[in-house]
Amino acid sequence: MKIAALLLLALLSGCASVPPDAVVPNGPARIYVVGRGWHTDIGLPVDEVSGRLASLESGFPGVRFMVFGFGERAYYMAHDEGSGEMLTALFPSKSAILLTALSASPDEAFADYRVVTLRLTQSGVDRIAEELWQSLEKHGGAAVRLADGPYAGSVFYGSDQTYDGLYTCNTWTAHLLRDAGFPVDTHVVFADQVMRQAAQIAVMQSR
Repeated sequence: MKIAALLLLALLSGCASVPPDAVVPNGPARIYVVGRGWHTDIGLPVDEVSGRLASLESGFPGVRFMVFGFGERAYYMAHDEGSGEMLTALFPSKSAILLTALSASPDEAFADYRVVTLRLTQSGVDRIAEELWQSLEKHGGAAVRLADGPYAGSVFYGSDQTYDGLYTCNTWTAHLLRDAGFPVDTHVVFADQVMRQAAQIAVMQSR
């Protein structure tokens, strides 16, 4: 039943796009949408991050950007793309957030992948930062660290959100963009559906 619902949603969301007459925010701040194969991330410059999320910068000397990704906890942390793990990730389960601290910009660090830069107001960045913080598991007021990540300068944190085939890493990214004020369709499953909308917004902002 879950797989059938996923396939139906994929068909319905295949044409996810930004309405051509939509009003898009713009401003001096910026964020990065990173498409890495089937997965999407959100990147924030640390000099634009304030509030509780800024506490994650400690322990990373020289960090200039923080990139966040969401995934099914066991699958994400196992770094295993076997079909058995992928099928498990379709069903409701615990999730994790991967923070990657960068000294280079996401464009440079992920040169082999697709990176879209979007401009917005500082209040839009603040909303993303607050949503990211709220999605993390806490203990004693601090984010729960699970393990080191797969890259130098990366860490897995626990998340209290549920991952399943209808709420994927790409759905999560789309919701963050919507929280920031971008007119994106959040009924997405695949990375391309998010990246296409991010690219459309970038073009609209350049006019």
